[in-house]
Amino acid sequence: MPLLEGKKALVLGVANEKSIAWAIARLFHTEGADMMLTFAGEAIEKRVRPLAESLDALVYPCNVTSDEEISSLMLFAGEKWGCIDILIHSVAFAEKDELKGSILSTTRNGFATALDISAYSLIALLKAAHPLMADRDASALAMSYYGAEKFFPNYNVMGVAKAALEASVRYLAAGLGKERIRVNAISAGPIKTLAAVGVNGFNQILSTVEERAPLHRNITQEEIAKSALYLCSDLASGVTGEIHFVDAGYNITGI
Repeated sequence: MPLLEGKKALVLGVANEKSIAWAIARLFHTEGADMMLTFAGEAIEKRVRPLAESLDALVYPCNVTSDEEISSLMLFAGEKWGCIDILIHSVAFAEKDELKGSILSTTRNGFATALDISAYSLIALLKAAHPLMADRDASALAMSYYGAEKFFPNYNVMGVAKAALEASVRYLAAGLGKERIRVNAISAGPIKTLAAVGVNGFNQILSTVEERAPLHRNITQEEIAKSALYLCSDLASGVTGEIHFVDAGYNITGI
């Protein structure tokens, strides 16, 4: 029997066919879940709709900086499904200029934007979604990166935002546990996605991980999706508040 048979899975963050969120959505569909994808803006919509159609997935607009659009999304999910079993948060953004130089280059507005979209949005989404998720052994999963714990050149405010996201995962896990909602995150190794190309020196990061990681290679979107499947299925029914590394072991290395 498929691991997610009959589950309702809402996935935010699909931008194109190389997105981590898309690999997750595709695998979850294969494992029996009913899917809903979101988009923010017409440019993303043009790429997301054909992908959604290939999964027979519902599609709905949602700009995560808008509480009104988040509320509208949850109303739509409630009308169509009546519940949500899985929420995937694969959303992050910082202005490109904020990812140059050092952390001292960060502007006040740039900091606020990065933290709002990359971290607060998880809280906002679960605040709106939890009535649909409560008492269903539901699961929420966010996407993080090792730059939340260690310094990476040019990652700057995104490292701060990911640190806030990981702290939010722990506090949300504590706050929603009584409603039988689990909250976890995957700290993924570097992958060539639309978001990653905005980080200066990204190819150097890829080569460094390949050289130093115990598996001596970089990971794939599909490997992240398989860990997401574990964390969002009953296989991980006792796991919450965790940051799960999928990075070919890079995080364990000292030199």
